[in-house]
Amino acid sequence: MNKVADGSATDMDNGKIPEEHAVEIRKLAHDLSNALEIIVQTSFLLGTTEMKEPGAEWLRLLDGGVQKALDINVTLREYIKRNTPR
Repeated sequence: MNKVADGSATDMDNGKIPEEHAVEIRKLAHDLSNALEIIVQTSFLLGTTEMKEPGAEWLRLLDGGVQKALDINVTLREYIKRNTPR
């Protein structure tokens, strides 16, 4: 079992994401949130227009995909928060 200098378990031993990886993962999750926000806002704006079929159906598909992506992003961010040392 790997131990750090003070004798406590390392991040890998305690099931946490090592800090050097956690920093990059948090940055990527933040960037993903920013990209999703653009998609969410664009989807919302498209929803304020009158669309004929098949465009209206495509918008419904887009909205469903957007919601799934948002849910996955929330789950990812919660996982990162639970599994990082700080």
